[in-house]
Amino acid sequence: MKLAKGMTLFALALSAHTAFAADQSVPTDSSIHVQADPALKSLLPADVVKRGYIVAGTNPNTPPTTFYKEDNKTLAGREIDIMNAVGERLGIQVQWRDTGGFDNIIPGLKTGRYDVALSNINATPARAKIIDFVGYYDASRLGIISRKDANVAPFKDLSDVCGKEVGAGSGTTQVTRLEDASKACEAAGKKPIKVSVFPDRPAGVQAVVSGRVPMFLGPYEGLLWQVKVIKPLTMSGEITVHDAPVSVAFQKDSPLEPAIQAALNSLIKDGSYNKILDTWGIGFGAVKQAKRNQEIFQ
Repeated sequence: MKLAKGMTLFALALSAHTAFAADQSVPTDSSIHVQADPALKSLLPADVVKRGYIVAGTNPNTPPTTFYKEDNKTLAGREIDIMNAVGERLGIQVQWRDTGGFDNIIPGLKTGRYDVALSNINATPARAKIIDFVGYYDASRLGIISRKDANVAPFKDLSDVCGKEVGAGSGTTQVTRLEDASKACEAAGKKPIKVSVFPDRPAGVQAVVSGRVPMFLGPYEGLLWQVKVIKPLTMSGEITVHDAPVSVAFQKDSPLEPAIQAALNSLIKDGSYNKILDTWGIGFGAVKQAKRNQEIFQ
C-alpha cells in the first residue's frame, strides 16, 4: 500500500479536524493529475463556468477516504483525488469545504452551500428522495474492528454480534444496519445489539482502542487502513452487504450531474480512476461504470 506523502500513521489514522468553518476553502493535495477534455467541459452549466469553480463539501475523517495531512490544513484521500481529477477532466477548479460533520452534508446540499459532496456517502433509496447521486465506489464490504487482546473470533455476519455492543458513526448507514440487525436478533429469540453512536469514525475507533466500546462497524477500506497502523486493533468482522455504491451527492436535479458522471466515466475508461484507487490500496472497490440516480439501484 502506498502511503500519502507527509503522513504520520497513528495521528492520521485517528485524524479529525474541525478548525475550518464550512464556508472556507481548504487546500488539497492530489496524488495524480489528468488532462482536460474540452468536449466534456461543454456539459457544465453556464453559471458554474462563469463562476469558475465547483464547490465540494466533505467531512474529513480518516485515511484513505478524506483526511487532513500532517500540516493540519491540507486535505488528501480518495475523495479528494477523485473529485479533483473530475475537475481537471472538466477543465474547472474544485474548491473544497470542511462540512464540520457528516450530518451537515445533506442540509448543505439542499441549501446550495455545496454543489457536490464526497464523504463515503452511500446512495440509498431514502436519501434519493431528497438528494441525487452518481456512484463511483463499490461499498459492498464493511468491517468490524476490536482490540487484539479481546480475542474476538472472526465472523462474517451481524447475527454473530447479537447481545454485544458495537459502535458506528453518527448519520451513517452503519447505524441503521446495526439497528436492523438488532431487531433480527430479537426476532430470533436472541439478545439485541447495543448500538453505540459516535460523532464520527475517529471517535469510535479511539473508543475501541481505549476499551470503552468492544467493537466498531464502518467502511472496510477505512478500517483496514487503521488496523494496519494502530497496533492494538484487529479486523474481527468482514461483512458482505448489497449496498449501492458510495457516490458523489448533489442537490436534487442538479444541472452538474451529467458533466460529473461523464467525467467519472472518462476517468474509468482511461485508467486514471484505477490509478487513484490503487494509490490508496483500495482497488478492490473499483466500479466499471459511474451510474446515476435510479439506475444505481437497478
